[in-house]
Amino acid sequence: MTPELQMLVWSAALALVQMVVAAIGAQGQVGLPALAGNREALPPLTSWPGRAKRAHYNMLESLVVFAIVVLVAHLVGRANATTALGAALFFWGRLAYAIIYVAGVPWLRTAVWAVAMAGIVLIFSQLF
Repeated sequence: MTPELQMLVWSAALALVQMVVAAIGAQGQVGLPALAGNREALPPLTSWPGRAKRAHYNMLESLVVFAIVVLVAHLVGRANATTALGAALFFWGRLAYAIIYVAGVPWLRTAVWAVAMAGIVLIFSQLF
């Protein structure tokens, strides 16, 4: 498996962990019966559970783009040291982002988000 595909799999695992963390936080805040129901009129999640949910949604948004550029690079034979670096930047940036966002550190969160996005841009730059 190429380094880019490994980082894609690890990123999917990270998204899964983020989903579980967000669910645990939501359960602690609104309770299992509310989450097991139709989820109509749920109160907004606050504090770290709300941040965990938003971090997870943000991961899902960027994971789609990351997956596309990694898979295209792999399929057209453009994977190289630059795409491997981009994939590593994305994964480690997203891991740091998740931790920092849930912890509630705003400016650092934005900086590590930019690192992860730079990883996508590096991979994209190798496609043409």
